[in-house]
Amino acid sequence: MSKSTERTHPSSLVGFSQPIPRFAINDLVVPDAVPEDEREWVPQAPNVWFRPLILNVTQGYFVNVLRVRKSGVLSRHRHDGPVHAHVLKGRWYYLEHDWTAIEGSYAHEIPGEIHTLYVPEDVTEMMTLFHVTGAYTYLDEEGKPTGYEDVFTKLEAAVKHYEAVGLGTDYVRRFIR
Repeated sequence: MSKSTERTHPSSLVGFSQPIPRFAINDLVVPDAVPEDEREWVPQAPNVWFRPLILNVTQGYFVNVLRVRKSGVLSRHRHDGPVHAHVLKGRWYYLEHDWTAIEGSYAHEIPGEIHTLYVPEDVTEMMTLFHVTGAYTYLDEEGKPTGYEDVFTKLEAAVKHYEAVGLGTDYVRRFIR
């Protein structure tokens, strides 16, 4: 048994004895949020991948780990809803702000802002957990839309990738709520 799943509490301690609400769905637990199996990383762009943790199709949000192995401008985007970010590795910043998201930091981004995400030249790998509500609209340098990303585009990309790498179309179901 691994240390992460070993249960060592005293036998005298018991959990709450009442069942969960009748129509509630099961908890979602992803034990390997940063997986070792490369097939679980969904390609998003050259040297950019995401690892879905939850794809919530009923509330319109997704949580994923974004892994970037390149430097420079990653994207320019505007988001419809709030975004929460927790940097797991490396660092990045937005050209429009004076703060830098460093390893271990947390950022809350408000809806409506336009950001140009930049990964510095000396960062070989950046990983950030993003909780995104709503959609990103990708923009060119003049602010004209070039594409978008939401829970459904993330879901479709994951389905296509998991099928192609042999994990199967249904592999993504574990992340859907």
